[in-house]
Amino acid sequence: MLIRNVMTEHVLTVGPEATIFEVARLMRDEDIGAVPVAEGDRLLGMVTDRDIVIRAVADGQLARHPDVRSIMSRRILYCFADQRVEDVLDNMGEMQVRRLPVVDRDKRLVGMVSIGDLSGKASLARAGDSLNRISWPASH
Repeated sequence: MLIRNVMTEHVLTVGPEATIFEVARLMRDEDIGAVPVAEGDRLLGMVTDRDIVIRAVADGQLARHPDVRSIMSRRILYCFADQRVEDVLDNMGEMQVRRLPVVDRDKRLVGMVSIGDLSGKASLARAGDSLNRISWPASH
């Protein structure tokens, strides 16, 4: 099965000038933990609920730089819509991420996929192994 068959197609994005408060409210209202930062269909970065807590609140960026550009992850991890579910599940375990933006071969944003979306589409053992690796502390 391919990622395009299990991904969420209609992805909410924000521009880099969006405020941290706007993104936090969007996450609350939509019950999501990550929002892609994009200009048009070009992915610039990702903002997660963890980024808001660690980079904005704990590191004090909120007062100095209230836009998401200052806290977004610029290292963009993604998968392709035509990749196999099992391969992406393995990659998520390796990279220790629970969700990924999905892009086409021109690297245009076309969706999002989460570990939950994939876990029911692969073998139980493979899904469990990936979740175990995602949850394991990175220092081990």
